[in-house]
Amino acid sequence: MSVLAATLADQTLNIKRLGALGYGLAAIGPGIGIGLVFGHAIEAMARQPEATGRITLYMWIGFALTEALALIGLVAPFIFSS
Repeated sequence: MSVLAATLADQTLNIKRLGALGYGLAAIGPGIGIGLVFGHAIEAMARQPEATGRITLYMWIGFALTEALALIGLVAPFIFSS
């Protein structure tokens, strides 16, 4: 019985490590997305300085949506784990 419990505990630990590794790799996507949002916003402001207010508004909306993906990916394993 003790060997079975040790094996199950070891498998649970491996699953948690894989989940952490998976989230770490998944966080690369939103990181790249945020970089693209701000980079393109800076380019747009440089080309049309008179539209800076509107560009900034859309930049922050894009940032919030992209960051929400990373936060959902962080919280989802805690919600769906049993």
